[in-house]
Amino acid sequence: MALSHLSSSSRSSTLLKPLITSYLLRRPISTDSTPLTIETSVPFTSHQCEAPSRTVDTSPKELLSFFRDMALMRRMEIAADSLYKAKLVRGFCHLYDGQEAVAIGMEAAITKKDAIITAYRDHCTFLGRGGNLLQVFSELMGRRDGCSRGKGGSMHFYKKDANFYGGHGIVGAQVPLGCGLAFAQKYSKDEAVTFALYGDGAANQGQLFEALNISALWDLPAILVCENNHYGMGTAEWRAAKSPSYYKRGDYVDGMDALAVKQACKFAKEHALKNGPIILEMDTYRYHGHSMSDPGSTYRTRDEITGVRQERDPIERIRKLILSHDLATEKELKDIEKEMRKRVDDAIAQAKESPMPDPSELFTNVYVKGYGVESYGADRKEFRAVLP
Repeated sequence: MALSHLSSSSRSSTLLKPLITSYLLRRPISTDSTPLTIETSVPFTSHQCEAPSRTVDTSPKELLSFFRDMALMRRMEIAADSLYKAKLVRGFCHLYDGQEAVAIGMEAAITKKDAIITAYRDHCTFLGRGGNLLQVFSELMGRRDGCSRGKGGSMHFYKKDANFYGGHGIVGAQVPLGCGLAFAQKYSKDEAVTFALYGDGAANQGQLFEALNISALWDLPAILVCENNHYGMGTAEWRAAKSPSYYKRGDYVDGMDALAVKQACKFAKEHALKNGPIILEMDTYRYHGHSMSDPGSTYRTRDEITGVRQERDPIERIRKLILSHDLATEKELKDIEKEMRKRVDDAIAQAKESPMPDPSELFTNVYVKGYGVESYGADRKEFRAVLP
């Protein structure tokens, strides 16, 4: 009976063989933590210190998490663009697509004890610090479930429990605040550092150098990070600064290479804890305009943007590394991107259900509790003020 069964099924077995072989060749996405050593895309350039090594220790698990997180950030920013155009996001909105490697690489090198403070292009940094999509989209749409209770909007994301201090709308003003955070860390002997991020458009600000000067005098654990995306609003860096090489007074880092950013930030943290402040220049690029009112194509060519996407895109770099080390297939990576798209769509739907803040919230978080203006009465139209 067994021989008869084998004979009758031999034809179907032959037909199924290619399918079975294909199935056996497909293995699950790697979750291996075995160390991998990758060389950064370009060398670091140092200033009055030894440059970090170009060889970076990573793992299959980390590379796949980089891909997943950057794909989520990219999709989130593209969705924010659509929400703005649909007038569900009002006010200012500055998108980070193209610069994701800075947020991801920095987070991989530090801990939540370390602080980050940045300018108004802050959505992805917030997500990297452990924020969630519901908080992002609720804040963008001015809803109560937002990370700043719907009162901050795009430019004022905040997550105190992860030492993320915003999200600041005044160009360069976050840098002195960041140096103040570093002062508090040194005073409290926290053995932690603060990363103060700013753009090339803020790199010539006087307050930046005043803050850097006092930080150097006091050996504060402050790391100033210039995210040089080459265009301050609509002005190319070479038009805004007499000497664009001015930014290179700090360590030069390829900000489109997540592993290079990780290596540089790890090096900078060790340096700052021992020697005081250091400047990093992250050479990066934004795909969108400066803000939603800027088409981003009047001061640069579309060929330039396409060229950066093809040659330096941070997600594509990680994709190539994953495929070259056979950590996942092209289809598996596409499936991850589809999953991220669904997560974003689900979060947007949930955020739309979040209520608007109560009008009385206009008067909260302005003064120390117990002081300031308070609305009261049945219709909340009466006010009383208590001042110190």
